[in-house]
Amino acid sequence: MDASTQANEQIVRVAMVDDEEPLCRAVRRILAKYKVHVPDVGVDARYDFTAYTTGEQFLQAVDGGAEFDLLLLDLKLPGMNGLEVLGELNRRNRAILTIMITAYATFETAVQATKLGGYDFLPKPFSPEELRYAVRKATVQFILSREARRLAEEKRQIRFNFISVLSHELKAPLNAIEGYLKVLRPDEPPERREMIDRCLVRLDGMRKLIFDLLDLTRIESGQKQRNFTRVDVRKTAESTLELFAAEAAPRSITLELEPGPAVEMVADPGEIEIILNNLVSNAVKYNRDGGSVKVTVRRDNDIVTIAVADTGIGLTPEEAGKLFNEFVRIKNEDTIKVVGSGLGLSTVRKLAQLYNGDATVKSTKGKGSVFTVTLKDAAPGADRVSTTRPEGTRTQMEAAAPSP
Repeated sequence: MDASTQANEQIVRVAMVDDEEPLCRAVRRILAKYKVHVPDVGVDARYDFTAYTTGEQFLQAVDGGAEFDLLLLDLKLPGMNGLEVLGELNRRNRAILTIMITAYATFETAVQATKLGGYDFLPKPFSPEELRYAVRKATVQFILSREARRLAEEKRQIRFNFISVLSHELKAPLNAIEGYLKVLRPDEPPERREMIDRCLVRLDGMRKLIFDLLDLTRIESGQKQRNFTRVDVRKTAESTLELFAAEAAPRSITLELEPGPAVEMVADPGEIEIILNNLVSNAVKYNRDGGSVKVTVRRDNDIVTIAVADTGIGLTPEEAGKLFNEFVRIKNEDTIKVVGSGLGLSTVRKLAQLYNGDATVKSTKGKGSVFTVTLKDAAPGADRVSTTRPEGTRTQMEAAAPSP
Protein backbone atom coordinates (compact mmCIF):
# COMPACT_ATOMS: atom_id res chain seq x y z
CA MET A 1 0.00 0.00 0.00
CA ASP A 2 1.53 3.34 -1.04
CA ALA A 3 1.60 6.49 1.06
CA SER A 4 -1.30 8.19 -0.75
CA THR A 5 -3.59 5.19 -0.24
CA GLN A 6 -2.59 4.96 3.42
CA ALA A 7 -3.46 8.64 3.92
CA ASN A 8 -7.04 8.05 2.68
CA GLU A 9 -7.79 5.07 4.91
CA GLN A 10 -10.21 5.59 7.78
CA ILE A 11 -11.20 3.31 10.62
CA VAL A 12 -14.91 2.91 11.32
CA ARG A 13 -15.51 1.93 14.95
CA VAL A 14 -18.26 -0.70 15.10
CA ALA A 15 -20.06 -1.93 18.21
CA MET A 16 -22.35 -4.95 18.14
CA VAL A 17 -24.83 -5.59 20.94
CA ASP A 18 -26.21 -9.14 20.71
CA ASP A 19 -26.48 -11.94 23.25
CA GLU A 20 -25.61 -14.59 20.63
CA GLU A 21 -21.84 -14.77 21.11
CA PRO A 22 -21.22 -17.14 18.14
CA LEU A 23 -22.96 -14.61 15.88
CA CYS A 24 -20.79 -11.79 17.25
CA ARG A 25 -17.65 -13.83 16.54
CA ALA A 26 -18.84 -14.52 12.98
CA VAL A 27 -19.51 -10.83 12.36
CA ARG A 28 -16.09 -9.98 13.76
CA ARG A 29 -14.42 -12.36 11.26
CA ILE A 30 -16.42 -10.97 8.34
CA LEU A 31 -15.65 -7.34 9.13
CA ALA A 32 -11.98 -8.04 9.84
CA LYS A 33 -11.50 -8.85 6.15
CA TYR A 34 -13.96 -6.30 4.76
CA LYS A 35 -13.09 -2.92 3.27
CA VAL A 36 -15.42 -0.32 1.75
CA HIS A 37 -14.26 2.23 -0.80
CA VAL A 38 -16.19 5.52 -0.88
CA PRO A 39 -15.28 7.02 -4.25
CA ASP A 40 -16.97 10.40 -3.73
CA VAL A 41 -14.38 11.32 -1.10
CA GLY A 42 -11.62 8.85 -1.96
CA VAL A 43 -11.77 7.01 1.37
CA ASP A 44 -11.10 3.35 2.14
CA ALA A 45 -12.96 2.31 5.29
CA ARG A 46 -11.80 -0.54 7.52
CA TYR A 47 -13.45 -1.71 10.73
CA ASP A 48 -12.55 -1.87 14.40
CA PHE A 49 -15.05 -4.23 16.04
CA THR A 50 -16.22 -4.53 19.67
CA ALA A 51 -19.01 -6.84 20.87
CA TYR A 52 -21.29 -6.63 23.92
CA THR A 53 -23.83 -9.21 25.05
CA THR A 54 -26.19 -6.78 26.85
CA GLY A 55 -27.38 -3.23 26.39
CA GLU A 56 -26.25 -2.42 29.91
CA GLN A 57 -22.65 -3.43 29.11
CA PHE A 58 -22.66 -1.29 25.97
CA LEU A 59 -24.05 1.81 27.73
CA GLN A 60 -21.52 1.37 30.54
CA ALA A 61 -18.75 1.42 27.93
CA VAL A 62 -20.24 4.56 26.32
CA ASP A 63 -20.45 6.27 29.71
CA GLY A 64 -16.82 5.31 30.26
CA GLY A 65 -15.74 7.20 27.14
CA ALA A 66 -15.94 4.55 24.40
CA GLU A 67 -16.66 6.10 20.99
CA PHE A 68 -18.42 4.29 18.14
CA ASP A 69 -19.39 5.27 14.61
CA LEU A 70 -21.68 2.36 13.74
CA LEU A 71 -23.89 0.23 15.98
CA LEU A 72 -25.27 -3.23 15.17
CA LEU A 73 -28.05 -3.56 17.74
CA ASP A 74 -30.21 -6.59 18.42
CA LEU A 75 -33.81 -5.73 19.21
CA LYS A 76 -34.37 -8.61 21.64
CA LEU A 77 -31.79 -8.62 24.44
CA PRO A 78 -31.64 -9.89 28.03
CA GLY A 79 -32.45 -6.98 30.29
CA MET A 80 -33.01 -3.76 28.39
CA ASN A 81 -34.05 -4.25 24.75
CA GLY A 82 -32.68 -2.56 21.65
CA LEU A 83 -35.27 0.22 21.57
CA GLU A 84 -34.53 1.04 25.20
CA VAL A 85 -30.80 1.21 24.35
CA LEU A 86 -31.57 3.68 21.55
CA GLY A 87 -33.67 5.71 23.98
CA GLU A 88 -30.80 5.84 26.47
CA LEU A 89 -28.38 6.95 23.74
CA ASN A 90 -30.75 9.80 22.90
CA ARG A 91 -30.98 10.77 26.54
CA ARG A 92 -27.17 10.90 26.68
CA ASN A 93 -27.04 12.93 23.44
CA ARG A 94 -24.96 10.22 21.76
CA ALA A 95 -25.99 9.82 18.12
CA ILE A 96 -24.59 6.61 16.57
CA LEU A 97 -25.62 5.33 13.13
CA THR A 98 -27.59 2.22 14.09
CA ILE A 99 -28.58 -0.94 12.20
CA MET A 100 -31.26 -2.88 14.06
CA ILE A 101 -30.78 -6.68 13.96
CA THR A 102 -33.94 -8.65 14.66
CA ALA A 103 -36.15 -11.55 13.70
CA TYR A 104 -39.17 -9.83 15.26
CA ALA A 105 -39.50 -6.65 13.20
CA THR A 106 -42.94 -5.08 12.82
CA PHE A 107 -44.00 -1.85 11.16
CA GLU A 108 -44.60 -0.30 14.59
CA THR A 109 -41.10 -1.34 15.69
CA ALA A 110 -39.60 0.21 12.55
CA VAL A 111 -41.41 3.49 13.14
CA GLN A 112 -40.36 3.59 16.79
CA ALA A 113 -36.73 2.74 15.96
CA THR A 114 -36.64 5.44 13.28
CA LYS A 115 -37.94 8.06 15.71
CA LEU A 116 -35.15 7.07 18.09
CA GLY A 117 -32.49 7.44 15.38
CA GLY A 118 -32.32 3.95 13.83
CA TYR A 119 -30.89 3.93 10.30
CA ASP A 120 -31.61 0.46 8.85
CA PHE A 121 -32.85 -3.07 9.60
CA LEU A 122 -30.97 -6.35 9.14
CA PRO A 123 -33.34 -9.33 9.62
CA LYS A 124 -32.15 -12.55 11.29
CA PRO A 125 -30.89 -14.89 10.07
CA PHE A 126 -28.66 -13.00 7.61
CA SER A 127 -25.95 -14.10 5.25
CA PRO A 128 -22.42 -12.60 5.08
CA GLU A 129 -23.45 -10.86 1.85
CA GLU A 130 -26.49 -9.28 3.52
CA LEU A 131 -24.34 -8.12 6.43
CA ARG A 132 -21.73 -6.59 4.14
CA TYR A 133 -24.43 -4.87 2.07
CA ALA A 134 -26.04 -3.27 5.15
CA VAL A 135 -22.68 -2.26 6.60
CA ARG A 136 -21.59 -0.81 3.28
CA LYS A 137 -24.71 1.42 3.03
CA ALA A 138 -24.24 2.65 6.59
CA THR A 139 -20.51 3.20 6.07
CA VAL A 140 -21.03 5.32 2.95
CA GLN A 141 -23.65 7.38 4.82
CA PHE A 142 -21.34 7.83 7.80
CA ILE A 143 -18.24 8.75 5.76
CA LEU A 144 -20.11 11.24 3.57
CA SER A 145 -21.79 12.83 6.61
CA ARG A 146 -18.46 13.12 8.41
CA GLU A 147 -16.87 14.68 5.33
CA ALA A 148 -19.77 17.15 5.04
CA ARG A 149 -19.30 18.12 8.69
CA ARG A 150 -15.56 18.53 8.15
CA LEU A 151 -16.09 20.81 5.16
CA ALA A 152 -18.71 22.82 7.04
CA GLU A 153 -16.31 23.21 9.97
CA GLU A 154 -13.55 24.32 7.61
CA LYS A 155 -15.89 26.89 6.10
CA ARG A 156 -16.77 28.21 9.57
CA GLN A 157 -13.08 28.51 10.48
CA ILE A 158 -12.33 30.46 7.29
CA ARG A 159 -15.29 32.74 7.97
CA PHE A 160 -14.13 33.38 11.54
CA ASN A 161 -10.56 34.14 10.45
CA PHE A 162 -11.81 36.55 7.79
CA ILE A 163 -14.14 38.37 10.18
CA SER A 164 -11.39 38.57 12.84
CA VAL A 165 -8.96 40.23 10.41
CA LEU A 166 -11.66 42.50 9.01
CA SER A 167 -12.83 43.66 12.44
CA HIS A 168 -9.26 44.37 13.51
CA GLU A 169 -8.70 46.52 10.41
CA LEU A 170 -12.00 48.39 10.86
CA LYS A 171 -11.58 49.31 14.52
CA ALA A 172 -8.79 51.83 13.95
CA PRO A 173 -10.55 53.98 11.29
CA LEU A 174 -13.82 53.86 13.24
CA ASN A 175 -12.10 55.11 16.38
CA ALA A 176 -10.32 57.84 14.40
CA ILE A 177 -13.55 59.06 12.77
CA GLU A 178 -15.35 59.04 16.11
CA GLY A 179 -12.55 60.99 17.75
CA TYR A 180 -12.48 63.70 15.06
CA LEU A 181 -16.27 64.08 15.14
CA LYS A 182 -16.25 64.55 18.92
CA VAL A 183 -13.51 67.18 18.58
CA LEU A 184 -15.49 69.08 15.92
CA ARG A 185 -18.89 68.88 17.60
CA PRO A 186 -18.61 71.61 20.33
CA ASP A 187 -17.66 74.35 17.82
CA GLU A 188 -20.39 73.61 15.28
CA PRO A 189 -23.81 75.30 15.04
CA PRO A 190 -26.83 73.30 16.30
CA GLU A 191 -27.88 71.97 12.88
CA ARG A 192 -24.40 70.56 12.25
CA ARG A 193 -24.16 69.13 15.75
CA GLU A 194 -27.34 67.20 14.97
CA MET A 195 -25.69 65.80 11.83
CA ILE A 196 -22.58 64.83 13.83
CA ASP A 197 -24.76 63.13 16.45
CA ARG A 198 -26.38 61.04 13.71
CA CYS A 199 -22.94 60.06 12.43
CA LEU A 200 -21.89 59.02 15.94
CA VAL A 201 -25.03 56.87 16.27
CA ARG A 202 -24.17 55.14 12.98
CA LEU A 203 -20.60 54.58 14.16
CA ASP A 204 -21.95 52.88 17.29
CA GLY A 205 -24.12 50.71 15.06
CA MET A 206 -21.11 49.73 12.94
CA ARG A 207 -19.09 48.90 16.04
CA LYS A 208 -21.93 46.74 17.39
CA LEU A 209 -22.14 44.98 14.01
CA ILE A 210 -18.43 44.12 14.25
CA PHE A 211 -18.77 42.73 17.78
CA ASP A 212 -21.93 40.79 16.84
CA LEU A 213 -20.18 39.29 13.82
CA LEU A 214 -17.25 38.26 16.00
CA ASP A 215 -19.57 36.68 18.58
CA LEU A 216 -21.49 34.78 15.90
CA THR A 217 -18.48 33.45 14.02
CA ARG A 218 -16.63 32.63 17.24
CA ILE A 219 -19.56 30.44 18.32
CA GLU A 220 -19.90 28.82 14.88
CA SER A 221 -16.20 28.01 14.57
CA GLY A 222 -15.80 26.67 18.10
CA GLN A 223 -13.21 29.39 18.85
CA LYS A 224 -15.27 30.70 21.74
CA GLN A 225 -13.81 29.30 24.94
CA ARG A 226 -16.60 27.94 27.12
CA ASN A 227 -16.17 28.16 30.90
CA PHE A 228 -18.82 26.08 32.63
CA THR A 229 -19.93 26.80 36.16
CA ARG A 230 -23.17 26.82 38.13
CA VAL A 231 -25.20 29.84 37.00
CA ASP A 232 -28.28 31.32 38.66
CA VAL A 233 -30.23 32.25 35.52
CA ARG A 234 -32.78 34.24 37.51
CA LYS A 235 -30.04 36.38 39.06
CA THR A 236 -28.54 36.97 35.61
CA ALA A 237 -31.99 38.07 34.40
CA GLU A 238 -32.21 40.55 37.29
CA SER A 239 -28.84 42.03 36.34
CA THR A 240 -29.91 42.29 32.69
CA LEU A 241 -33.07 44.19 33.58
CA GLU A 242 -31.02 46.59 35.72
CA LEU A 243 -28.66 47.10 32.77
CA PHE A 244 -31.48 48.20 30.45
CA ALA A 245 -33.45 50.20 33.02
CA ALA A 246 -31.79 53.47 31.96
CA GLU A 247 -32.73 52.84 28.32
CA ALA A 248 -36.32 51.96 29.20
CA ALA A 249 -36.98 54.83 31.67
CA PRO A 250 -37.19 57.78 29.20
CA ARG A 251 -39.90 55.90 27.29
CA SER A 252 -41.77 54.85 30.47
CA ILE A 253 -41.29 51.16 29.67
CA THR A 254 -41.64 49.00 32.78
CA LEU A 255 -39.30 46.04 33.25
CA GLU A 256 -40.44 43.11 35.37
CA LEU A 257 -39.07 39.73 36.42
CA GLU A 258 -41.80 37.25 37.31
CA PRO A 259 -41.37 36.15 40.96
CA GLY A 260 -40.10 32.66 41.61
CA PRO A 261 -37.33 30.56 43.15
CA ALA A 262 -33.71 30.55 42.02
CA VAL A 263 -33.13 28.66 38.75
CA GLU A 264 -29.63 27.22 38.57
CA MET A 265 -27.93 25.28 35.78
CA VAL A 266 -24.42 24.38 34.67
CA ALA A 267 -23.61 26.78 31.82
CA ASP A 268 -21.18 29.38 30.55
CA PRO A 269 -22.19 32.62 32.36
CA GLY A 270 -21.21 34.77 29.37
CA GLU A 271 -23.48 32.77 27.06
CA ILE A 272 -26.47 33.18 29.37
CA GLU A 273 -25.76 36.94 29.52
CA ILE A 274 -25.62 37.18 25.70
CA ILE A 275 -28.99 35.42 25.42
CA LEU A 276 -30.71 37.62 28.01
CA ASN A 277 -29.07 40.86 26.80
CA ASN A 278 -30.23 40.30 23.23
CA LEU A 279 -33.78 39.35 24.23
CA VAL A 280 -34.30 42.23 26.67
CA SER A 281 -32.58 44.74 24.37
CA ASN A 282 -34.95 43.84 21.52
CA ALA A 283 -37.97 43.90 23.85
CA VAL A 284 -37.11 47.48 24.83
CA LYS A 285 -36.08 48.73 21.39
CA TYR A 286 -39.17 47.43 19.60
CA ASN A 287 -41.64 48.34 22.35
CA ARG A 288 -44.11 51.18 22.42
CA ASP A 289 -43.77 54.13 24.80
CA GLY A 290 -45.44 53.27 28.08
CA GLY A 291 -45.20 49.57 27.33
CA SER A 292 -43.83 46.73 29.42
CA VAL A 293 -41.29 43.89 29.33
CA LYS A 294 -41.79 40.78 31.45
CA VAL A 295 -39.10 38.11 31.88
CA THR A 296 -39.96 34.61 33.11
CA VAL A 297 -37.37 32.01 34.14
CA ARG A 298 -38.43 28.50 35.10
CA ARG A 299 -37.06 24.98 35.28
CA ASP A 300 -38.76 21.70 34.32
CA ASN A 301 -36.53 18.71 35.17
CA ASP A 302 -33.27 19.42 33.28
CA ILE A 303 -34.77 22.06 30.92
CA VAL A 304 -34.45 25.76 31.74
CA THR A 305 -36.84 28.09 29.92
CA ILE A 306 -36.35 31.84 29.50
CA ALA A 307 -39.34 33.79 28.16
CA VAL A 308 -39.30 37.53 27.40
CA ALA A 309 -42.70 39.09 26.66
CA ASP A 310 -43.19 42.63 25.39
CA THR A 311 -46.08 44.89 24.42
CA GLY A 312 -44.30 46.16 21.33
CA ILE A 313 -44.94 46.46 17.61
CA GLY A 314 -45.28 42.70 17.07
CA LEU A 315 -44.71 40.68 13.92
CA THR A 316 -46.70 39.13 11.13
CA PRO A 317 -46.36 35.32 10.72
CA GLU A 318 -44.17 35.88 7.65
CA GLU A 319 -41.86 38.24 9.55
CA ALA A 320 -41.63 35.88 12.53
CA GLY A 321 -40.60 33.03 10.23
CA LYS A 322 -37.51 34.93 9.04
CA LEU A 323 -36.46 36.43 12.34
CA PHE A 324 -33.74 34.01 13.49
CA ASN A 325 -31.79 34.07 10.21
CA GLU A 326 -28.54 36.01 9.95
CA PHE A 327 -28.67 39.71 8.95
CA VAL A 328 -32.47 39.70 9.04
CA ARG A 329 -34.03 42.95 10.18
CA ILE A 330 -37.74 43.55 9.77
CA LYS A 331 -38.09 46.81 7.85
CA ASN A 332 -41.34 48.74 8.00
CA GLU A 333 -42.64 52.10 9.23
CA ASP A 334 -42.41 50.89 12.84
CA THR A 335 -38.75 49.82 12.71
CA ILE A 336 -37.19 52.41 10.41
CA LYS A 337 -35.61 54.37 13.28
CA VAL A 338 -34.39 51.32 15.25
CA VAL A 339 -30.68 50.55 14.86
CA GLY A 340 -29.51 46.92 14.84
CA SER A 341 -27.20 44.44 13.14
CA GLY A 342 -29.70 41.66 12.41
CA LEU A 343 -27.40 39.17 14.14
CA GLY A 344 -28.57 39.18 17.75
CA LEU A 345 -31.38 36.64 17.47
CA SER A 346 -29.34 34.41 15.19
CA THR A 347 -26.67 34.34 17.90
CA VAL A 348 -29.31 33.56 20.54
CA ARG A 349 -30.55 30.54 18.57
CA LYS A 350 -27.01 29.23 17.95
CA LEU A 351 -26.24 29.49 21.68
CA ALA A 352 -29.51 27.73 22.56
CA GLN A 353 -28.61 24.90 20.18
CA LEU A 354 -25.28 24.45 21.98
CA TYR A 355 -27.43 23.47 24.98
CA ASN A 356 -29.62 21.15 22.88
CA GLY A 357 -32.36 23.75 23.02
CA ASP A 358 -33.95 26.28 20.69
CA ALA A 359 -35.22 29.85 20.37
CA THR A 360 -38.76 30.58 19.17
CA VAL A 361 -41.18 33.50 18.95
CA LYS A 362 -44.94 33.94 19.18
CA SER A 363 -46.14 37.34 18.05
CA THR A 364 -49.21 39.33 17.07
CA LYS A 365 -48.83 42.39 14.89
CA GLY A 366 -49.48 45.53 16.92
CA LYS A 367 -49.84 43.68 20.24
CA GLY A 368 -46.41 42.34 21.15
CA SER A 369 -44.19 39.27 21.13
CA VAL A 370 -43.01 36.48 23.40
CA PHE A 371 -39.50 35.15 22.76
CA THR A 372 -38.78 31.78 24.36
CA VAL A 373 -35.40 30.09 24.76
CA THR A 374 -35.04 26.53 26.07
CA LEU A 375 -31.72 25.26 27.43
CA LYS A 376 -30.79 21.81 28.64
CA ASP A 377 -28.70 21.83 31.80
CA ALA A 378 -25.13 21.08 30.69
CA ALA A 379 -24.36 18.91 33.76
CA PRO A 380 -22.83 16.37 33.80
CA GLY A 381 -21.71 16.31 30.14
CA ALA A 382 -20.95 19.99 29.69
CA ASP A 383 -18.59 19.40 26.77
CA ARG A 384 -21.00 17.15 24.91
CA VAL A 385 -22.98 18.50 21.98
CA SER A 386 -25.49 16.30 20.21
CA THR A 387 -24.89 15.31 16.59
CA THR A 388 -27.66 15.19 14.05
CA ARG A 389 -28.10 13.81 10.60
CA PRO A 390 -27.20 16.23 7.80
CA GLU A 391 -30.21 18.22 6.67
CA GLY A 392 -32.11 16.58 3.86
CA THR A 393 -30.93 12.99 4.49
CA ARG A 394 -33.30 10.13 5.30
CA THR A 395 -32.69 6.84 7.00
CA GLN A 396 -33.21 3.61 5.13
CA MET A 397 -36.23 2.88 7.34
CA GLU A 398 -37.73 6.32 6.60
CA ALA A 399 -37.25 5.77 2.88
CA ALA A 400 -39.01 2.39 3.11
CA ALA A 401 -41.95 3.66 5.17
CA PRO A 402 -45.17 4.34 3.25
CA SER A 403 -46.21 7.94 2.72
CA PRO A 404 -49.05 9.14 4.95
